[in-house]
Amino acid sequence: MATVAELKAVLKDTLEKRGVLGHLKARIRAEVFNALDDESEPRPSLSHENLLINELIREYLEFNKYKYTASVLISDDHRRTEKGNSANTEEPLVSQAVKR
Repeated sequence: MATVAELKAVLKDTLEKRGVLGHLKARIRAEVFNALDDESEPRPSLSHENLLINELIREYLEFNKYKYTASVLISDDHRRTEKGNSANTEEPLVSQAVKR
């Protein structure tokens, strides 16, 4: 019969292989940041250039399969978008910049 430590190790390995463990860690990290974020202090609105930079960083993270890190960025950026600080979201920002 397997010990508790062996069962924990097998469970951890299985969750890591499926990508679940990394996703859970990223989600917990994002929730901790959300809990610590001071909503009473307003953030400055982002300029079009900063929105473009955020989009480029997001694309870089997703291209290189840093999906958990990207999920934290998207979570934080999504909260800004909900507050109306985002530019036209119908078209990717990179496309908007190229057309300018």
